[in-house]
Amino acid sequence: MTRFHATSEGNIPFTAAEELERDAEEQAYTAGADAREAEEVRFKRNTLLAGTDWTASADVTMTPEMAAYRQALRDVPAQAGFPSTIAWPTSP
Repeated sequence: MTRFHATSEGNIPFTAAEELERDAEEQAYTAGADAREAEEVRFKRNTLLAGTDWTASADVTMTPEMAAYRQALRDVPAQAGFPSTIAWPTSP
């Protein structure tokens, strides 16, 4: 499939070198899909952990359920389906 540059004078087809360069860019983007998904999952996990940080304050006694929840969040990257299949723990 030929790609084009859109210009004020009309569409100009890519050169062979431009086609090869664009193909390489698309392959690199596709190859990085798992890394991008893992980054998004880690961001969500970190956000959930940050929401429970107050339970780790010196003047608060953390319940065993909260400790288990926080540990389960930390263990998310170790799950077998990571990053595409995540079993998110339930907050106590």
